[in-house]
Amino acid sequence: MSTPALLFTIFLLLLLPFSAWYLFFRKPKEIDSPFPARWRKILEEKVRFYVRLSANERARFEREVQYFLSEVDITGIETDITDADRVLVAASAIIPIFGFKDWRYRNLNEVLLYDGAFNHDYETRIGKERNILGMVGSGGMNRMMILSKPALHNGFDQQHSTKNVGIHEFVHLLDKSDGAVDGIPEIFLKEPYLIPWIKTMHRGIKEIRQGKSDINPYGGTNEAEFLSVVSEYFFQQPEKMEREHPELYGLLGKVYGRG
Repeated sequence: MSTPALLFTIFLLLLLPFSAWYLFFRKPKEIDSPFPARWRKILEEKVRFYVRLSANERARFEREVQYFLSEVDITGIETDITDADRVLVAASAIIPIFGFKDWRYRNLNEVLLYDGAFNHDYETRIGKERNILGMVGSGGMNRMMILSKPALHNGFDQQHSTKNVGIHEFVHLLDKSDGAVDGIPEIFLKEPYLIPWIKTMHRGIKEIRQGKSDINPYGGTNEAEFLSVVSEYFFQQPEKMEREHPELYGLLGKVYGRG
């Protein structure tokens, strides 16, 4: 490679983190309308993360929900969309980024809600294999997310579960924001914690595969699924994770600006 080409490549590599920061952390537009009381009731009844917040934090969470829903379309595929659907999609999006003020999902335009599980061809017909509950779109479905509507609700209805498909898929979207879905959230995790995270992640995957962990076995699939699965656990059952996996809990606190 010639010297000018090498210098240009180095320049692009140095520019990438700044570009990602500018793209995702730009100052949001103001939301003037009051938060609907019926939406607040849904949050109070369904979203434990919201209920644990202080009054000021709840107000900020509500503003983030409003902003998200003003920017991202929620579309039903052969199913009607309710206020609860919209609010739970937005809550799934806001929970992982709540530790970072002004973060925005610039890589998402629309969330599609299906009336059940689907396959890799986005089909829900009887007779077809359907075992997918959530997916971040790619190719022709880029800038889209697909969720099973029943699975979305189950993630918030099951009080003692460590699973939440909405949070799971939005963590994949965050992971994707640095250019690679690899289980290493480089935009969020400061350099001193990167190596400890990678070591802990690989050790955690090994323990899952050996049947020595209470973490959802799907987290042993690969690094990207590990990040999303343990993030579900972190937000759904924080006290249990802190007790059972203190090192992993501490590192996820660093990832999500809550530690």
